[in-house]
Amino acid sequence: MSDMQDFNQAIIDEFRANHGVVGGGFAGAPVVLLTTKGARSGLTRTNPLVGQRGGDGSMYVFASAAGSPKHPDWYHNLVANPEVEFEFGDERHDATASTVESEERDEIYARQVAAFPDFGAYEKKTTRVIPVIKLTPISPD
Repeated sequence: MSDMQDFNQAIIDEFRANHGVVGGGFAGAPVVLLTTKGARSGLTRTNPLVGQRGGDGSMYVFASAAGSPKHPDWYHNLVANPEVEFEFGDERHDATASTVESEERDEIYARQVAAFPDFGAYEKKTTRVIPVIKLTPISPD
């Protein structure tokens, strides 16, 4: 495993062992585990992200990649395969992912920056618009 995979796996393990609570750099943040299906491989991958609750049971996540010039791999995966799973606390949901656009995107991102200033620094490090993704739970039939 790469160092990043090891880092992510440690957060995932801590999240699941502690009902969504993690320490370190994520301490106090609303951590979301997002599982996507690989666009090319079809393999599932889980990534720990900082999220923001939507008012309708949805969750927002941010493809910041810490200000990288490129979108993270998980973002490309969910664009190709928008059926995802997310975990938040003890909740686990199958969901549909969709990219939020325009003013709505800007408002949600501004709330994230206000709550977690690192997201403002990420935005300043890159020329790309950082995507905001809405995860809408799929209701069981």
